[in-house]
Amino acid sequence: MKLTVVPYLDDTERGVFATRASCRPNRLGLSLVQLCSVEGNVLCIEDVDILDGTPLIDIKPYIRRFDARDSVRSGWQERIDNDIAQIRGRRNYDT
Repeated sequence: MKLTVVPYLDDTERGVFATRASCRPNRLGLSLVQLCSVEGNVLCIEDVDILDGTPLIDIKPYIRRFDARDSVRSGWQERIDNDIAQIRGRRNYDT
């Protein structure tokens, strides 16, 4: 299994765990989402940043007191220019 990838925001090979690549050895992910409504046993959410096929293991409420972090770093991604990130991060959902 390949443990390095070139992420879409960068041209440098990075460790797979330092990226959001889909070729992870473990397909689990963590995502913050906005809960819009509950319809029976269906949760309607927005602002999802997970990949299709990512298993849903657990759901927890976001509690600012415990979950917010003020002094966090994003490593190599902090060096990516915002304009470049916008261009490379754009997805074409019309096709």
